[in-house]
Amino acid sequence: MVFYIVLLVFTVYTLLDTFVITRVYSNEVSNNLSTGISSEDYNTDSHNITKTANSYSDDNIEITVTEYEQNDTVIYVADVRLSSASYLKTALANGAYGKNVTAKTSEISESVGAILAINGDYYGARESGYVIRQGTLYRNTPSDADALAIYSDGTFEIINQSEISAEELLEKGAVNVFSFGPALVEDGDIAVDQNEEVGRAMANNPRTAIGIIDDLHYVFVVSDGRTQESTGLSLYQLAGFMKSLGVKTAYNFDGGGSSTFVFNGEIMNNPTTNGKSIKERSVSDIVYIGY
Repeated sequence: MVFYIVLLVFTVYTLLDTFVITRVYSNEVSNNLSTGISSEDYNTDSHNITKTANSYSDDNIEITVTEYEQNDTVIYVADVRLSSASYLKTALANGAYGKNVTAKTSEISESVGAILAINGDYYGARESGYVIRQGTLYRNTPSDADALAIYSDGTFEIINQSEISAEELLEKGAVNVFSFGPALVEDGDIAVDQNEEVGRAMANNPRTAIGIIDDLHYVFVVSDGRTQESTGLSLYQLAGFMKSLGVKTAYNFDGGGSSTFVFNGEIMNNPTTNGKSIKERSVSDIVYIGY
């Protein structure tokens, strides 16, 4: 009897430790790598801001949001042009790196004053995979997943984590490194096959991805899914769509219930985990455009 009680207590603790108990390992380091401009210092009156429901522009940032419908799925695309790579940023939930540290994409977006934000790679759902955010190395344990390195000049590179260390990526100038994947497009060509999927994910899902078209020219992409209005996309369909936008490199972030697209403070898509209710899932991190 004592054995079974101990076993039950251990099992419950393990489940709580895995999915519930919050452990903060490090507070996020504020690091404006190129310009030194923070959201607090940003004077909206001096940057010639123009906003509409589907666009934003100022002296440094131009964003146009377009809604597409393909494969019975609604897809939201932000075309982003920047004057500096420093405006392509990341943020951690609650400003902290750790286990089970999560917040909604819209909440993290609001906390950093993001103009545009999408969910990131949900690093907290895994024990391995490089995590570099805003030039700070948080995790150097490699995984088998494709990694995306974003360098200080704004360029993208798909990384095999078995071939280079996280420390070496920092030395090369990596500002942000993600470890979800897979790579969708490399050198302008589709990098996944028709049967490839993430873990045990269904073939058609809500999706989140980022791509680079040219120097300081990006696309942020989120698709709906799991509803009668939107079936969702397979990775191959997502890759084909990204290629049609003209990207040279595209990378898949966490999808499903995590997929969220926030623009000018509004949630543009329909986040859902099971299709029965439209609501955001809390995540570990976001990728955003802002000051």
